[in-house]
Amino acid sequence: MNGARVEFRGLRRRFGSTVALDGLDLTVEPGELIALLGPSGCGKTTALRCLAGFEQPDEGEVLVDGADITRVPANRRDAGMVFQSYSLFPNLNARDNVAFGMRVRKVPAARRHARARELLELVGLPSVGDRYPHQLSGGQQQRVALARALALEPRVLLLDEPLSALDAKVRVSLREEIRRLQLSLGITTIFVTHDQEEALSMADRVAVLREGRLEQVADPATLYDRPATPFVAEFVGAMNHLPGLVSGDRVTVFGQTLPVEGPVPDAAPVDVLVRPEAVLVTPDGEGGGIVMVSSFRGSTARLRVRLGDGTEVLADVPGHDSVRFAPGTAVRVGLVERPVLVSARTEAHTEAGAAAAVPEPDVV
Repeated sequence: MNGARVEFRGLRRRFGSTVALDGLDLTVEPGELIALLGPSGCGKTTALRCLAGFEQPDEGEVLVDGADITRVPANRRDAGMVFQSYSLFPNLNARDNVAFGMRVRKVPAARRHARARELLELVGLPSVGDRYPHQLSGGQQQRVALARALALEPRVLLLDEPLSALDAKVRVSLREEIRRLQLSLGITTIFVTHDQEEALSMADRVAVLREGRLEQVADPATLYDRPATPFVAEFVGAMNHLPGLVSGDRVTVFGQTLPVEGPVPDAAPVDVLVRPEAVLVTPDGEGGGIVMVSSFRGSTARLRVRLGDGTEVLADVPGHDSVRFAPGTAVRVGLVERPVLVSARTEAHTEAGAAAAVPEPDVV
């Protein structure tokens, strides 16, 4: 398979008074896997559906290898799509589900059955061809759906939250399998998800959307380490909001003065955005902090520390060090010396005289 270059140019889509896409500009390179990440209602699925031909944009263009396909019917676009709900035909066995598109295109029976067997083997299911969907697990059904999407050798593969209905262990296994297949086939892939871990672990680049607009597109490491906006910083990974005072291009927090990265708000009181791994914690009876919660995670342990002024801070420490930071341990908190993002102090973060750490979600 040869991957195609996909372009969204000034894409706008409105549903009544709701703006789903507000001038989306994004290019996906041939053979690239790009994840569209964002909260519910940010426009990521609408963008995918515009590319698939299931939605028509109000303005803008969708191009594949330079050809404008904006008004081309869905059945004439060289794209395969995998849905969250599997969408297998219950009256067809796995082999016939995979071969269905080829049957519609009148591919000879012997050829399509051979191709279906080949694809089932490719997705790790060589022995389920005669089974019906109700006889397969959720992970197996999604693998069959993936094989069906690949059967017509599309140049673009579209994945609309295909793993969200699966349990955690199957999700991890299947996302690794999807990535392996995508790399081996060289197919351009667009993956819609609201799960930051999926996006960061699978994608060559991640595009973060907010209210129909592109906030940032970058490789996972850049997105995590150098977010372009406070929204991206908060959305991708856990983030602390710590009270700080800005002076010029520097900010003082916890008695330390650090350089500010990115725009500086006009107001002097700000929230300083700091990742848990950038928080330094040391046992200290006079440090002013108390460990409230310690969650062991194997290689790391995540601490929730409450300071004397009520501020709560998330901090990561090595897992083998977790015994030193049991709940109730007195500690001192500091920050790694590196540039930080700041945002204007919000009313929510000034309650009780302190900024609160953002709870870390499993899925955002």
